[in-house]
Amino acid sequence: MKKLSRYPEQIALLPYIGKWTALAGLIAVLSGTASALFLFALDAATNWRESHRWIIWLLPLAGFAVGWLYLKLGSSVEAGNNLLIDEIHDPKNVVPLRMAPLVLVGTVVSHWFGASVGREGTAVQMGGTLADQLTHIFRLRHAERRIVLMAGISAGFASVFGTPLAGAIFGLEVLAIGRLRYDAIFPCMVAAIAADQVGMAWGVHHTHYAISSIAPITLWGVAAVLVAGIVFGLAGMAFAKSTHAASAFMKRHIAYAPLRPMIGGAVVALAVWWLGTRYIGLGIPVMVEAFQQPVAPWDFLGKFAFTVASLGSGFKGGEVTPLFYIGATLGNALAPLLHLPFALLAGLGFVAVFAGAANTPLASTIMAIELFGPQIGPYAALACVVAYLFSGHSGIYRAQRVGLIKHRLPPVARDRKP
Repeated sequence: MKKLSRYPEQIALLPYIGKWTALAGLIAVLSGTASALFLFALDAATNWRESHRWIIWLLPLAGFAVGWLYLKLGSSVEAGNNLLIDEIHDPKNVVPLRMAPLVLVGTVVSHWFGASVGREGTAVQMGGTLADQLTHIFRLRHAERRIVLMAGISAGFASVFGTPLAGAIFGLEVLAIGRLRYDAIFPCMVAAIAADQVGMAWGVHHTHYAISSIAPITLWGVAAVLVAGIVFGLAGMAFAKSTHAASAFMKRHIAYAPLRPMIGGAVVALAVWWLGTRYIGLGIPVMVEAFQQPVAPWDFLGKFAFTVASLGSGFKGGEVTPLFYIGATLGNALAPLLHLPFALLAGLGFVAVFAGAANTPLASTIMAIELFGPQIGPYAALACVVAYLFSGHSGIYRAQRVGLIKHRLPPVARDRKP
């Protein structure tokens, strides 16, 4: 027989709860504060660019500056989110602290001069980097360091989008396709919820996307959402593959790293001269519009192309907010074809394209409920799961592993990096 513990399991659990509440709280303060600083700087840069449209012509020079900065100071942290995921899977070295200021400056500069990039990558990298510094301070073991990094990812995601529950699940779900890391569920929950509160305490305000009413669940509604989910999943897969292909093409043909975003910046600047500024920056006004009225049916293609050119050439930021834009405008375009409300399809596309591209259907479903209300839950779950299934076994994060294949046909090797 196993020797009985002197204390009940629940009593022995109290030191664990106390320890991880303290660590997760500290991570939340660091991540929430960093995200608030980042969002304020991003708003200032965006407002300045919108009132000085001519600055887009300096985007090639800004791209060269960002590329040169990373070449000289950031070669060890250029992998960004993938570095954090790799360190969780196979802990080796504490993430250099320089990652946080480098990605902050690189992203703000990218937005200031008009690149089409997001913001989640920056918040996640800052959260993970700042959290990992606790490894030295508290002499954490590898298993504890993994949890700290996951909590930092959750805190960064939650605080930049104002979605604490989705942020917590994202940190558990993003590491491997088909598997969740339940050993970190408590720290990730505490860090995400607290980081969101820290951001709001600093005065951060998040965009509200309104869906006035959710269509009742009907046979046609389910069938239409199934079709939309397939389209959203294919769009997410196409985005991930295109971004990786563009990055590989630039690295293969342009040896000197700073020239890559310089050329990409020139392409984007010329495209803006031809098409206007609708597809640069975060694109939040267009996303809000997609929830209110019909938008141009090619808007999702415009954002797709601008973002692939920006991220593929080396500008810093993230993929998630552009995926929200692509999904919302694609859903808006599908609405009249599927005979569902514009706002509903925009909301489903908002989360489902992200679910497919990042392979995070649970986090995306929870995000839909946090952003749009619980009534959208059944439709959002269906759209996100179908998008996840149809997006294949690759995604926007190269370091993400295949923990469990999505389906049995065709067979996919386990533990393969996409």
